[in-house]
Amino acid sequence: MTFNDLNLNNSLLNAIADLGFERPTTIQHKTFAPIMAGKDILGIAQTGTGKTVAYLLPLMRQWKFSKKRNPEILVLVPTRELVAQVVEEVEKLAKYTNFAVTGAYGGTNIKTQIMAINQGVDMVVATPGRLLDLILNGTIQTKFIKKLVIDEVDEMLNLGFRTQLKNIIDLLPLKRQSLLFSATITEEVEALIEDYFNNPLKVEAAPTGTPLKNIAQLGYNVPNFNTKVNFLEYLLETDKAMTKVLIFAGSKRLADDVHERLEHSFANELAVMHSNKTQNTRFKTVEQFENGVSRILIATDIIARGLDVTAVSHVINMDVPPVPENYMHRIGRTGRADKKGIAITFITKADKEHKTKVEELMGKKIPMKKMPEDVVVSTILTLDEQPKINMKTIEIRQPKVVAKGKARQEKKDKNKKVNIKVSRSDAKKKKYGKSYAKEYRN
Repeated sequence: MTFNDLNLNNSLLNAIADLGFERPTTIQHKTFAPIMAGKDILGIAQTGTGKTVAYLLPLMRQWKFSKKRNPEILVLVPTRELVAQVVEEVEKLAKYTNFAVTGAYGGTNIKTQIMAINQGVDMVVATPGRLLDLILNGTIQTKFIKKLVIDEVDEMLNLGFRTQLKNIIDLLPLKRQSLLFSATITEEVEALIEDYFNNPLKVEAAPTGTPLKNIAQLGYNVPNFNTKVNFLEYLLETDKAMTKVLIFAGSKRLADDVHERLEHSFANELAVMHSNKTQNTRFKTVEQFENGVSRILIATDIIARGLDVTAVSHVINMDVPPVPENYMHRIGRTGRADKKGIAITFITKADKEHKTKVEELMGKKIPMKKMPEDVVVSTILTLDEQPKINMKTIEIRQPKVVAKGKARQEKKDKNKKVNIKVSRSDAKKKKYGKSYAKEYRN
């Protein structure tokens, strides 16, 4: 099948030809007809299979020009990077049309985004929080919305956007077409579909967990973090095939640690990116990696979904992620567009259980190789790797100290007791005005 076999107009066909696309991917040709028929869709496809174009082509094919230019299509994605990439994809496909799109995400001036929407757009691509802001302040009028797309549904829920998604869906018209795309089907995804969507047609391009055929996977048993860094340096220095390397770390701290260790040897070709970096820095980092200015990019799992770069020769996992689906998203950054890729994973004892879960998900084992003898094996452990000594803490109870202070209320003068010794003679005199004892003596 070619794109000419789909019901596309000349404007879209010309744009596709300019992009060099020859044949639709499995998810693209399987979803095209149902979307054109107005059906709700749940598209299941792995990263790198072209699911963004899968929903953009039929939506843009159905589009009709309107002078009012109120946005009729909403596309929700989990990260700012993915907003920028979807907008860029739309602009390429809209090259020969008047179709207008804008992106909206937090961390930037909302007034600029409001102005862009008020000038007239057909599609808004946004993150959930900023989209909700634009709906609540009246910039986006939900009564005009005809199409809703939620891309990377599973990751959206993993990042804690469930409440925001529910609030957005509640504000949209009941009569609309809903398209959901996800790499995995989790219990949370199924619950969201059951509560808010009308039994969408499930279209699966590849079973969940199926590894991409273009990716060669390799695993190495490595004793500790410092040895991992030594091995990583060895590979980057000796393997000339590593022309564009994406390194995944399980946390921001770990990503920074790896960057710090590699900086002295690869300073001019190294970059790191995670959620603590500013938005401009993240965009610039991705652009430099895409253009080949940086050969090595270190990133975290949260960034993995929103990262779309071409020609990644190798993915290196510094650890095995505890969520097995994240392993699939990591390695899916290479082996794209019919090109071959290599995914290398460093595995310690702590990673063994996670590795087993990944293999269960894939239905196959990760091929293991022996670490080269030239790699220096370190005996120095990080604080996280050092054995923990659990000692019972004996709590010594201190005596209770009661603070002494003034009474809450001062006593009246008549109630104040003063011990003054008074003789019997003085008491009689005070009572009778004279001293009987003296008179008697006289």
